[in-house]
Amino acid sequence: MVGMIKPRTSPIGVHIGSRSVKLLQFDASGTRVIDAARWDLSDVADTHHAGSLAEAICHAREGRGFRGRRAVFCLGARDLFVQNVRVSQATGDELQRIVQCEAAGRLPFPSREAEIRFVEAADVRQGGTMRREVVLLACHRPVIERLLEVADRSGLTPEAIDVEPGALLRCYAKQYRRDEDQQQQRMFVHVGGATTAVVIARGTHTMFVKYIDFAGRHLDEAVAGYLKLPQADAIALRRHNGDRRADQRDPAVTRSIAEAIRPGLDQLASELSMCVRYFSVTFRGQPISQVVLSGGEASDTLLEWISGRLGLPCELGNPLRSFSNTAPANRAGQWDVAAGLALKGLN
Repeated sequence: MVGMIKPRTSPIGVHIGSRSVKLLQFDASGTRVIDAARWDLSDVADTHHAGSLAEAICHAREGRGFRGRRAVFCLGARDLFVQNVRVSQATGDELQRIVQCEAAGRLPFPSREAEIRFVEAADVRQGGTMRREVVLLACHRPVIERLLEVADRSGLTPEAIDVEPGALLRCYAKQYRRDEDQQQQRMFVHVGGATTAVVIARGTHTMFVKYIDFAGRHLDEAVAGYLKLPQADAIALRRHNGDRRADQRDPAVTRSIAEAIRPGLDQLASELSMCVRYFSVTFRGQPISQVVLSGGEASDTLLEWISGRLGLPCELGNPLRSFSNTAPANRAGQWDVAAGLALKGLN
């Protein structure tokens, strides 16, 4: 009997964000990064067009060391309906039916055209009764069909389509795998270009997910308005200043940027505080022990701001610190979702 040949690599994790496409691949053991590449979408005419996105993916792969065509794609903030909901206690098919009925009244598209999944968080008390808290995740089927078209046009074979919150949590599972880590609640905050994803989990078990409509583009708009700059110049100024070491930054520029974005950071911190408050009230006796800040907008400045406002220990996420031959260290947090997607193919 001829056995199946085990792949020598993970699938390519393909993360299509609001500003860039990021690709990452591990070896078959999941211990070494084979390659990681990013292609900015600033020159793409229509980031919602399958052909344009496929072209960006092809550019990112060109001349790189990626192996094979197997890939795992991702549904993100603009593709997903995400909400924590409470339903009657049930199991199996009955719970599935209850969640489907609950989703039908909440979705912004017809439930018959939706792919609906859910994660059981925990049993919680509501008044004098016990209810089941679940994280509802749903997607309009045309979105999935478009993503499959992107894969086909880019010459990749999709092994799976994951959700961004799941990939985010999976990429850090290797770093927090001790028994004591599995008993702690952490809040993962991925600050991207268009939205901020918040995932609160106990160990690797998802308990709360929310997307916040605040991220890098809002900070760029604030800098552009404050300094009266074109948007493109504000983006370049903020990114170039942030990528420099602290001792190499222009103090006047740093001060102006800080003043411009302060109201935005206050807004983000307020939204995160409400997430913490909801979790604390819903899951009593299960305090959040740590905040892990990641995404392309993660920085020491943002870390200090959030830590001070939430009063919780915070650390910058580095999703690749457990792997050899890693991607460039600059803004390491931007690779978290792509890494989690690639690791899905090894589970």
